[in-house]
Amino acid sequence: MVADLLKLKLLLLRNSLKRSTAQLVGVILGGLYGLGILATVVVGLAFLGAADPELIRTVLVLGGSAVVLGWIVIPIAATGIDMTLDPARFVTFAIPQRQLLTGLVLGGIVGIPGVVTLIAALAQVFTWIRYPAAAVTALVCGLVAVLLCVVASRLVTTAVSSMTGSRRFKDINGIVAFIPLIFLGPIIGGVTAGFQNSPGFAATLADVLAWTPLGALWAAPADVAAGDAGVAALRFLIGLATLGLFLVLWSRSLSHALVTPPYNAVTKRAGGNIGWLGRFPATPAGAVAARALTYWQRDPRYFASLVAIPFIAVLLVISGGPQGGVLAFLGPITAFLLAWSISADISYDNTAFSLHLSTGVSGRDDRLGRALALLVFALPVTLVLTVAPLLFSGRLEDLPVMLGLSIGLLLTGTGLSSLVSARYTYNVPLPGESAFKTPPGTNFLMFAVQFLGWIVMLLLVLPEIVLTIVYFVTGDALYGWLSLLVGLILGGALLVVGIRAGGRWYDRRAPELLLAVSANR
Repeated sequence: MVADLLKLKLLLLRNSLKRSTAQLVGVILGGLYGLGILATVVVGLAFLGAADPELIRTVLVLGGSAVVLGWIVIPIAATGIDMTLDPARFVTFAIPQRQLLTGLVLGGIVGIPGVVTLIAALAQVFTWIRYPAAAVTALVCGLVAVLLCVVASRLVTTAVSSMTGSRRFKDINGIVAFIPLIFLGPIIGGVTAGFQNSPGFAATLADVLAWTPLGALWAAPADVAAGDAGVAALRFLIGLATLGLFLVLWSRSLSHALVTPPYNAVTKRAGGNIGWLGRFPATPAGAVAARALTYWQRDPRYFASLVAIPFIAVLLVISGGPQGGVLAFLGPITAFLLAWSISADISYDNTAFSLHLSTGVSGRDDRLGRALALLVFALPVTLVLTVAPLLFSGRLEDLPVMLGLSIGLLLTGTGLSSLVSARYTYNVPLPGESAFKTPPGTNFLMFAVQFLGWIVMLLLVLPEIVLTIVYFVTGDALYGWLSLLVGLILGGALLVVGIRAGGRWYDRRAPELLLAVSANR
C-alpha cells in the first residue's frame, strides 16, 4: 500500500507535467534552482569540515534550525500546501492509518524540497569525516531530522486544513499567516544587527537552539566529536521524542480530518435583505459589482489580500520612523496592491463564472462591475492612507504629488487588471479552501503573470513616477500639481481603455475562460 501511494504521487506529478507546458517549465526551473542550492550547500559543508568543531556546530545548528522552521512555515505562508496526495481524497478508501501515514511521509520526501533537504542533511557526514563517531551520528540524526521536517510540515498543514471549514478561523488564519512574512525584514535586520554587535551572538543562539526540537538533532554530532556522548544522547532523544509526538498529533489530526467532513454554518440573514444587490443599480454592471463586493466581504481568499495593508504601515514605520519620508508612500503602495488584487478575479470565480455566461452579461458590464466593486472601497482607503501620513508628519505640501501617484496607480492598475483577468487564468485556491492552499505546479505561471503585470503597470504610470521624482528633486510645486492632473486624466483614460479592451477580450474568450477555470478543480 505504501508503494502504491508513492507510485500514485509520481503518476500525478507526471500527469501534471503533461497537462501544461508552464508547469513543466516551472518544475525544470525549480529543479535547476534546487540543484544550484544543493551544490552550494554540499560544497560548503565539505569545506566546513576543515574548520574548528565549535564553528561547525554553530553553523550546522543555525542552518539546521532554519531548515526545520522553514518546512513548518513556508508551505503555509508562502507557496501553499502541497496537496498532491490530499488525505481528504482517501476518505472512501479503507487504507490502514499506519500505512497511510508512512505513504504520506515518503510522499513528502519525493519532490524537489524533500530531495534537496535529504541530500543536504546527509552531506553533513562529510563535515564530520575527521571524527568517525560524529559522522555516524550525523548520518542517523540527519535522517531523523528529515523525517521531523516532513512530519512537522504535514502536521501543521493537516491541522490547518481540518480547521478551514470555519470562516472565523479562515479570517484569523489569513491575518496570522501574513504577520511573519511582513515582518521578515525587521526580523532579519534584528538578527543581523545582533551578529554584527556581538561576536558571540551566533554561538549563544546556537547554544539555545541546540536544546530545542529545531536544533537538537543538528548539535548531537558536535557533542560526540567533543566526547560528550551523554549530552549527544539527550539531544537525540529530544529530536526523537519530538518526532514521535508530532506523529501522534498528526495521526489524530488526520483521523479527525478523514471522518469529519468540512462544515460551514449557513449565515442567518433577515428576510428580504439581499445585501449589496439592493444597494447597486439594477443593471448588469451593478449586479456584477454587488456580487464582487459580496466576495470581498465574505470570501477569505479576497480578504487575505487586504490584511497585509495595515502591517505594511507598521513595516514602514519600523523602517523609517513615524516621521520618516518612507511612510508617505503608504498610499501609493496600497493603491498598487489593491489595483492588482482583481487580476485573478475570474480564476477565483471558478465554476460560478458560468452564471455570467448563462445570463448573457457582456464583457464591458463584467469588467465595469468588477472594477466598480474594487473602487468602492479601494479609492477611499487609498485617499485616507495617502493623506493621513502626510498630515501626521506635517508635510501637506507634498499632498498633490502623492495623490497624483496614488490615484494614477489605482486607476491604471485597475484598468490593467481588468484586461489581465480576462486573458490569463491560473490555479488558485478553490472556493471554501484556505487562501494558502494552492494546487502544485502552478507557481511559475502565477509568478510570470504577476511579475510581468507589475512591470507593465509601472511602465504605464511612468509619467506620474517621473513627475514625482522631478518634484522631490527640484521642490517645484508645479510638478506636484502636474502629477495630480496626469494621475486623474491618464489614469482615468487607461481605466476606460482597460475595461473596454478587457471586455472585448472577455466576449471573444468567455467559453475558453469557463473551460479554463473549470479545469482548475
